[in-house]
Amino acid sequence: MTQANQTFERLAEPFRRELRLHCYRMLGSLHEAEDLVQETYLRAWRNFASFEGRAPLRAWLYRIATHACLDAIASRKRAPRLLPDQQVPATDQMPDGKPPAEASWIEPYPDAYLEGIADDAPSPDARYSSREAVQLAFVAVIQQLPPRQRAALLLCDVLGWSTLEAATLLGGTTASVNSARQRARETLSRRYPDGRPPVAATSNPEQHALLARYVRAWEERDLDGFVALLKEEAVYTMPPLLQWYAGRDNIHRFFDWAWKNYLDFRLVPTAANRQPAFALYSRRSADAAWDAHSLHLLALEQDAISSLTLFVKPAAPDLFKAFGLPLALTDTDRTA
Repeated sequence: MTQANQTFERLAEPFRRELRLHCYRMLGSLHEAEDLVQETYLRAWRNFASFEGRAPLRAWLYRIATHACLDAIASRKRAPRLLPDQQVPATDQMPDGKPPAEASWIEPYPDAYLEGIADDAPSPDARYSSREAVQLAFVAVIQQLPPRQRAALLLCDVLGWSTLEAATLLGGTTASVNSARQRARETLSRRYPDGRPPVAATSNPEQHALLARYVRAWEERDLDGFVALLKEEAVYTMPPLLQWYAGRDNIHRFFDWAWKNYLDFRLVPTAANRQPAFALYSRRSADAAWDAHSLHLLALEQDAISSLTLFVKPAAPDLFKAFGLPLALTDTDRTA
């Protein structure tokens, strides 16, 4: 390795985690974010000799990453990554198990990738804390923004950059960046009338008890106990399937239908998007293996579950690998 390569790696590597998170917010995809952060470092390495330090290295890397993401979005042949409840009305019909061929979906983001990144807003100019801005619903709703609006919102309202800094990075005037931010905020206000997404309290004993009841309800196949943990107006989605369900009654009917296909469930705790999460393993007979079934993300409001997202097959195996989870469990594995 040359001296220049060693210097680049030493200076640039500390920013990799936050750049990957920035790419994830821009794209809504863990796997695309991995690819784009690699592309960012390749572009930066190729141009490092011409980097003259007129801007901080961090800002230079964010400029490359943001434009790499904008290029990737422009070249997409599919619609933006969203959640099912952003695309079609809720249903009370059972799904046919066939994901739409042309759809692509938001992916969850492992909390392990967030280690070493500040939890709070980096400056008084940031509108959203990093905890708010990594929630699955927030990442989903900003995918509905035009790409430059999304970039302006993330740079200024999440990262706390000044309008001038964002305009320099994106290319354009401060007036155009302010206009993009205003339009982006108007879109978000339709999802968040209070101006910001709700964030569940951390280390809350009542919520820990709620999650323990959630695990117990699944593993004991206690359907009524599971549904009782939901808010009356709870929402259940299951990418990559398009169907989704609103309200306790419809969710109860779905799981009453779905659980009949399985003998047992086992849940393993994990964490994603700063939200409670579980890996679900299932088996259909007593002598069958416990296979990776779905990754569960829960949104909590006070003492109940307000939304439940299950990332199911065929997406589940790739996500289990990304989260460092095994694809199968044995009877001796513990759920912790």
